[in-house]
Amino acid sequence: MEKELFDFVATRADILAEAGLSTQVTKDAANAWKTAVAADGSDVAVEAATAELLDILEGRPTTIDGVIAFLQGPAAEMFGAEVAEAKLAEQLKRKEEGAKYCDCDACAAASELLAKFGRIDL
Repeated sequence: MEKELFDFVATRADILAEAGLSTQVTKDAANAWKTAVAADGSDVAVEAATAELLDILEGRPTTIDGVIAFLQGPAAEMFGAEVAEAKLAEQLKRKEEGAKYCDCDACAAASELLAKFGRIDL
């Protein structure tokens, strides 16, 4: 794997491993990738670890419609009505602009990785 692509994956794996909104499955997958490439940096091992990470990430980034549904429902109780309404307005605008996925750190990193490897379109 070329260094630029490796660095792209590594940066996003770090985000996924640390993001507060990452699920435990996502954090574990990102940490597994980091452990695997630290143990064996050969192209074959890095590509295999990357494919495994991508397989786990598929279907994980929340869609924009999922974010909107959340903000129209339970978010008001969690964040308060004012905050939920402001966030809803932001996400509705993003959807109008063509956004397909949530823009939190975890979802952004996952969707960028999946798009980079041709598994989704952004």
